[in-house]
Amino acid sequence: MAQAILSIDLDAIAANWRALASLSASPVETAAVVKADAYGLGAARVGRALAAAGVRRFFVAECSEGVALRAAAGPAPEIFVFSGHMAGDAEAISGNDLIPLLNSTEQVIRQRNVLPGRAFGIQLDSGMNRLGLEEADWRTLAPSVLAEGPVLLMSHLACADEPEHAMNAAQLATFRRMTDGTGVKRSLAATGGILLGPDYHFDLTRPGVGLYGGLPFAAARPVVRLSLPVIQIRDIAAGETVGYGDRWAAKRPSRIATLGAGYADGLIRAMTGRATLYAGTTPCPLAGRVSMDMIGVDVTDLDHAPETLDILCPSQGVDALATAAGTIGYEILTSLGHRYARAYEGGAG
Repeated sequence: MAQAILSIDLDAIAANWRALASLSASPVETAAVVKADAYGLGAARVGRALAAAGVRRFFVAECSEGVALRAAAGPAPEIFVFSGHMAGDAEAISGNDLIPLLNSTEQVIRQRNVLPGRAFGIQLDSGMNRLGLEEADWRTLAPSVLAEGPVLLMSHLACADEPEHAMNAAQLATFRRMTDGTGVKRSLAATGGILLGPDYHFDLTRPGVGLYGGLPFAAARPVVRLSLPVIQIRDIAAGETVGYGDRWAAKRPSRIATLGAGYADGLIRAMTGRATLYAGTTPCPLAGRVSMDMIGVDVTDLDHAPETLDILCPSQGVDALATAAGTIGYEILTSLGHRYARAYEGGAG
């Protein structure tokens, strides 16, 4: 069967969580971000493996993700929802014991009116201008909101992957100004923030991409391998072209493998002319455009006819592939398609 295989190492994800947790001194707690289906790797399996490793608090992007994670992870973990309490979410929040991170005056009012007395957190805008209450609004709302007992105050760093960026210190100062003296647990650091050091850790860190082998956590263990099946190999003469548009021509007599994956599987067209696949440690460059379901690869220098080639592997991680495609590792991970056969290794579920 011509199906690509995406191998996901759950033990590596757990090891990356433990390594990131070790960068914070006690009593800082390390949570885990499993939004976007655990960055494309399967929130149910990843969530169970992380819970077995010791994670007690998870973060998801929206309510529906929290519902699915609750079904997979069971009743024990706390599940926070970044998008807060949207209209129509009340039943899902209460029925699945989710904790919305309220982002606006409207959401604060909605929570009070619809789910009074239930757990909630507050997301504050410390300068990113994305989600969260701005400082003036928070100053007005804080007395009444704090009296209701939020379980967490959080914000998000815009430039944590650039340690020397002035925005980091500016946001830290703003977050402290908005939250010092509240007596509520606080969270500012995702993966990049953890690496900025203890001033950014507060009570709870919430790593995301670092769990899955991505930068800026350069010490992360690799998590994924993506092996693509070879459908056919053909010999072509010098000067013959491969793929749509006649944009790639052989400079020598060549052997071209056609592989069963393309941009419908998350191998974005921007990889054309730039990405490399691997047979073990031997690089094999793309030949021709990435198309919907297939790519061509130059295997002339191999001494055998491969059955598969790897585009994610120890020789090329998500960030190396992302650099070749002119994007970031986050996009590579979250674009991985649903046609792949997923093979989980290790873990507890």
